[in-house]
Amino acid sequence: MERITAGLVRIAHHAYAILFSAGSSFSLTSLTCAFVIGVGFLSLRHWKRRGRFNPRLIAHALFPRRILRHSSTTADFGYMLFNCFVYAGIFGMAGLSYQFLTNGTLQGLIQVFGPAAPSTLPVMAQRAGVTLVLFLAYELGYWIDHYLKHRVPVLWELHKVHHTAETLTPLTTFRMHPLDTFIFGHILAVTAAFGNGFAAYAFGDSTYQYALSGTNIILVVFIHVYVHLQHTQIWIAFRGALGRIFLSPAHHQIHHSTNPIHFNKNLGSCLAVWDWLFGTLHIPEKNREKLVFGIEPMQPDAHTITGAFIAPFGRAFTVMFGWLRRPTTEATPASSPDPAL
Repeated sequence: MERITAGLVRIAHHAYAILFSAGSSFSLTSLTCAFVIGVGFLSLRHWKRRGRFNPRLIAHALFPRRILRHSSTTADFGYMLFNCFVYAGIFGMAGLSYQFLTNGTLQGLIQVFGPAAPSTLPVMAQRAGVTLVLFLAYELGYWIDHYLKHRVPVLWELHKVHHTAETLTPLTTFRMHPLDTFIFGHILAVTAAFGNGFAAYAFGDSTYQYALSGTNIILVVFIHVYVHLQHTQIWIAFRGALGRIFLSPAHHQIHHSTNPIHFNKNLGSCLAVWDWLFGTLHIPEKNREKLVFGIEPMQPDAHTITGAFIAPFGRAFTVMFGWLRRPTTEATPASSPDPAL
């Protein structure tokens, strides 16, 4: 009985951290901000078109029944429960990789360029600099991970789970295979460690970033402004120069599209700059584009436990086994691993 009670207490503490921690990626404050921005945007658009405000139409636009009742949305809720309360405690090695690589990067720079000179900048400027560097490192790591998941067939079989979503809601962010999340965490640890090592050398000492509950403050701002809206049906499109810097909700909705012109596009998280630099950027149209979400063909068990956690392993091993058996003289195809990337 005591073990059950202790387990329930841990779950309650974890749920509290997810919903109420300032730096949580799924905090109530960030969800509330997304709701307010969504209501404001839809109200303004409706006012421009009809010259009046209709709360019922706004409510239907925010929470359409076809999405709320869809099996994809129900599955996303299951993914949230698993990833928040089961998977969260399985892997903790990314932090060890981060610290090891940070020290290695710093020592390597010292060996090549000599001891670092202490910075004369104010502490506030140093912390701001480290905060920006780590945010950019996060964005780069996100892009690299996403690019590899879409280009390497074995990794795609794991990442494909996320793209089986036929409806987009803020819960879709939890639709991830555990091994996909594990790889993602370690790639982020690598890029963040290199960024932190270079920043420590540049400023002559270890300087802490500005963070809320351990999350980079710049990332927290983006989460509160529009990251949740990326997995919704609300079409907010950044265009022109703005669309080359920031990844609007429409940018990411295009990423989930089954239209071939959208394959392998908009791989970033908050920023579009890495997509712009590396040629994977697709600027959305100003007016809503007709999009279909999911993958073609859709696996019949896509929204089940088997399809979410077990089948991807089998498909990944099949791809890997086929690759290992391929003759070394056979040319490697340059096409995408799946027609619905």
